[in-house]
Amino acid sequence: MGLLSKNAQAAVAGGGAYLNPSKIAAGSSVRFCLVSDEPLEFYEVWAEGTDGKAKPFRFDCEPSPDDMALAFGDFKRRMNREGTGFEPVKFCLALACYNYETARVEILQLSQKSLIRELDAISQMPDYDDITAVDFLLGKEGSGLNTEYKLTPVPRKKGADKDIAAAWEETRSAGFDISRLLEGTDPFKPAD
Repeated sequence: MGLLSKNAQAAVAGGGAYLNPSKIAAGSSVRFCLVSDEPLEFYEVWAEGTDGKAKPFRFDCEPSPDDMALAFGDFKRRMNREGTGFEPVKFCLALACYNYETARVEILQLSQKSLIRELDAISQMPDYDDITAVDFLLGKEGSGLNTEYKLTPVPRKKGADKDIAAAWEETRSAGFDISRLLEGTDPFKPAD
């Protein structure tokens, strides 16, 4: 048994309420389930402020250079690893999910084409006609340009339905709206 509770582990791990595949430790996996089968589809591009901090900018359709310039304000588009050009605009999906490790609803954001294709393929299999009724293991191997992800559907963890439903209801009651990602605001907190 570990020293820290699940809540303490989540608090010190950081990352907010997002399940980010790139933040999974190499050689490990995370178990989650989708609580909604309605993904938010968007395009994302990263830019840096004058303080050097990076920020994602999200668009409901593929942005033109003018769209990005208008949205960025004082931010400048981030360069690629080689410094030879800008990072590409990426197509992304975001879905509400229940993360078993943190025991809360989070946002699973996928920009990795292989994971998006894998999730889509699983969702089209007759055995998974209700994609919210199964769990997934999201594994990661390697790092940097040699990173490989694997998404595996598994049976729902026994006795978990009640906790998942309660967490999802609490999140929705608090005003959750995933479309706020496009506004650059917190999907978990309604605007004042």
